[in-house]
Amino acid sequence: MKYFLPAIFLFMAQYCSAQLAPLTVEKIMRDPKWMGVAPSNYRWSQDSKTLYFDWNPENKDKTALYEVSQKTEKIAKAKETENEIADAEPYSLNTSGTFGLLEKKGDIYLKEIKHNKITRLTNTLERESNPVFLINGDVVFEKDKNLFEVNTKTAEIKQLSNFINEDKPVKKDKELSQQDQWLKKEQTDLFDVIKKKNAEEAKAAKEKAKSDLRKPLHEIYTNKKYLSDITISPNGKYITYKLTTFAGGNRNTIVPNYVTKSGYTEDISGRTKVGEQLSTSQSYIFDIGRDSVYAMQTASITGIKDLPDYLKDYPKALDSLKKKNADRSVNISSVMWNDNATTAVVVATSSDNKDRWILKLNIETGKFSTIDRQRDEAWIGGPGIDGYDEGNVGWIDNARFYYQSEATGYSHLYVANVATGDKKQLTSGNWEVQTLQLSKDKKDFYFTANKAHPGITNFFKIRSNGGDIVQLTNLDGLNRITLSPDEKTLAINHSYMNTPWELYLQPNNPTAKAKKITQSTSVEFNSYSWRKPNMITFKNRYGKAVYARVYKPTVADKSHPAVVFVHGAGYLQNVHFGWSDYFREYMFNNLLADNGYTVIDIDYTGSAGYGRDFRTGIYRHMGGKDLTDQVDGVKYLVENYGVNPAHVGLYGGSYGGFITLMAMFKENTTFTSGAALRSVTDWANYNHGYTSNILNEPYNDPIAYRRSSPIYFADQLKGNLLMAHGMVDVNVHFQDIVHLTQRFIELGKNNWNLAVYPVESHGFVQPSSWTDEYKRMFKLFETTLKIKTTH
Repeated sequence: MKYFLPAIFLFMAQYCSAQLAPLTVEKIMRDPKWMGVAPSNYRWSQDSKTLYFDWNPENKDKTALYEVSQKTEKIAKAKETENEIADAEPYSLNTSGTFGLLEKKGDIYLKEIKHNKITRLTNTLERESNPVFLINGDVVFEKDKNLFEVNTKTAEIKQLSNFINEDKPVKKDKELSQQDQWLKKEQTDLFDVIKKKNAEEAKAAKEKAKSDLRKPLHEIYTNKKYLSDITISPNGKYITYKLTTFAGGNRNTIVPNYVTKSGYTEDISGRTKVGEQLSTSQSYIFDIGRDSVYAMQTASITGIKDLPDYLKDYPKALDSLKKKNADRSVNISSVMWNDNATTAVVVATSSDNKDRWILKLNIETGKFSTIDRQRDEAWIGGPGIDGYDEGNVGWIDNARFYYQSEATGYSHLYVANVATGDKKQLTSGNWEVQTLQLSKDKKDFYFTANKAHPGITNFFKIRSNGGDIVQLTNLDGLNRITLSPDEKTLAINHSYMNTPWELYLQPNNPTAKAKKITQSTSVEFNSYSWRKPNMITFKNRYGKAVYARVYKPTVADKSHPAVVFVHGAGYLQNVHFGWSDYFREYMFNNLLADNGYTVIDIDYTGSAGYGRDFRTGIYRHMGGKDLTDQVDGVKYLVENYGVNPAHVGLYGGSYGGFITLMAMFKENTTFTSGAALRSVTDWANYNHGYTSNILNEPYNDPIAYRRSSPIYFADQLKGNLLMAHGMVDVNVHFQDIVHLTQRFIELGKNNWNLAVYPVESHGFVQPSSWTDEYKRMFKLFETTLKIKTTH
């Protein structure tokens, strides 16, 4: 990750020349990478001897590939020829661990582990992918949406499936009528030439059948639907797959681009809006032995007809749906088989975002039985639990299947015995399992968690059959781990509040110490005393603990002003002991503190890292608890930091821009000024995947959209509002801010300004744009939050 921002510091240097004396405008303009570039993209060699990563310690035009020896811990620039090694995917092993499979550049390779012998199985212009081992040792791979089996003893390649991307032909032949049967028989009885022709055709068919080495492959027509998730059982008896029908009739948005090479306005094709029609899919089983294709029976899923609670607010709609008694639409994951091919498991998610099932599939009937059901009347989510794929799940052995669930209110690790139905919770507590991987021998789980504090992550392990949790790392801050293939060494990407990301290495031992390997920040960066914000908690009006960072000024301005920074994304954690992804805002907050402001950065309701109830606290009302948390944070500053409640502003981008608008409208006695950047003004304009989780759909739940969209509260603006938006924003479209602007005009509001950035999308790229935006924000706060001195 790059963490320099010359534009902001060009601006900062103008206002803070005393504290940033080592920095000159000329130097920053001459060397835009003056802060340094952090190492990133860690990957181990297959033998675990070398760690590769991308880095740019010399501040060149682009990053380069570096390597560090596990044994010597010495850093060196890698040779160009090692790029391919560094980017190689790990081998997938057979059950005995004697052979490995790898796809590289569209071809399949087989590795004999003991003798380190590599055999290339395919060498074609077409792409072969997704290689797997069967129980018999053969290899199956996918090519052109079909499966092929390689006999590793004879090298024979056999096609296993015959998917045809066409509509299934309609049989035109029909049974002959009695009249036609009589005529046909008459011709045979009368004419020798017909008798001879019939005999020749029968003989040819018999000889052809004898000459065929194998029976014809079953033709599976997709009817031009999208084919995906093709898997084969380890015993080679079953192929499962999914056919998707893409939604029709939806209307894509358009983003006009005004600054173009051609000189003409050009349209950028955008996304659909929330509430549009969704694609539907159906999963199937091909029983190779029975030569039969049949669908998975989603009607057999427990609770498939259950309706969401929010419909109680719409009695007529609820009554209509109850009468229809229809099955809900669901999405089925790829089939996951245990090693001996006795049991198949899938993860299913409902399209209304309320249910997630771990299901056992009866492969002979296509029916399901429930291993685990997680129901959430808000929406399914949380670490390791994803509504778009299966999440952190897998087999430990032929009986036990692991997964994560928020059943206790926090995302934790569970193991289910699929044969007996018994379930066991392996981790517990008011903290989250955030990443998860099973050891090679399947005896341990490794995971990252915020066990000690919501804002500190470390690496842990626990036996796969349960037991005590062992903490492997012990670094305050954020720690992201890349475990070596032999599981002997941890590559730790570590950061602290005022220290950007650096590489550390540590033996995989709880008593070992992590050793810092890289030093990326420059002399100039280190010359400034970057603040460690005060980490505080306060109780919001609902009695819930809210975490925040406070940047205390060295010398408070006589006006005792405060600024609230509102992070974006909604579901994101910014109040932690690590280097912030909002590094620009971190720097700007330092600037504000240098100029006498007290700054607070709040992980408001809806933020990540604090469990299910906090995550879903904004369900059906964005701009509710997430907004009042900002107000309660200001109250805390007034009571504990001496802030003047009449001199409070706030700023934020994206979701933070949305909250800024809601604050300026609905909490206009708390906030004097606000800067809303790339903000959502009407949630009905945003995308489906994000918005429907929280607010359902506009035509199904208009109440949620009406109380969550700033545009409906624009008449309440009293303070000073700055809005900034990129004109080619393909995420939160420029249309949003245009709509709000028109509302202000019609309402006769005067105390607002709009800054537009013609070449910027959602995340700005040009330093000049960043500089202009931050100059405007700083000017807004300086001129409206501080008492003017009369000369």
